[in-house]
Amino acid sequence: MKVLVTCDDFWHPGEIIERGLKPLAEKGIEFDIMKAPRDILTKELLKGDDVIINAKSDCFASYNSAPWFDTELPTMVMPNDFKEYIEEGHGFIALHAGNCYTRKSQSGMAELTGSDFLGHPAQCIVRIEMTKDHPITRGVNNFEVRDEHYCLEVYAKDIDLFMTSTSDSEAGTQKAGYTRIMGNGRFCCLTPGHNYMVLAHPEFQKILKNALNWCAGVI
Repeated sequence: MKVLVTCDDFWHPGEIIERGLKPLAEKGIEFDIMKAPRDILTKELLKGDDVIINAKSDCFASYNSAPWFDTELPTMVMPNDFKEYIEEGHGFIALHAGNCYTRKSQSGMAELTGSDFLGHPAQCIVRIEMTKDHPITRGVNNFEVRDEHYCLEVYAKDIDLFMTSTSDSEAGTQKAGYTRIMGNGRFCCLTPGHNYMVLAHPEFQKILKNALNWCAGVI
């Protein structure tokens, strides 16, 4: 499986994602890590990937807070190109920071995620619970980690919710994992993942592997 990973922004260093995906790379998944996709990624490059993991907000990179998507002089790959990529039969995972979009700030990416990002409280203990039998949750046990507890307003009507997150903060219980079928392709939202120890957690490693296989149509 070939997976393009777009990551690295001002608040989410790409090294965390790289380290978190390393165990899966050692099991044979081929990851292409791209930290500054605005000036690298083209529509042609997209064609060679089975799945995209986006763990990046609308930020050029950790060293440059300019927007990823330039609307005045359009970036080579814009949100609508990701939408077409999925609909043609590919997979897309919005991982943690990949859900930091709103219809007001970046409508194209928010339409992919089907949600508006509302924010998060200070890092706290978050309890992750599987809410249904889904290919992505099979073999996964409920667990808890210290993380940013993302709050989303999910407005898409076609989501299939499989995971929630709960903390003792004002965030309460949130939607933490869901899928969408988009044309001939598959989309998955995963909100946990700010810290390396979240990504490296054995149960979250299972979720990541299952999500990749589901998005690629393997399971």
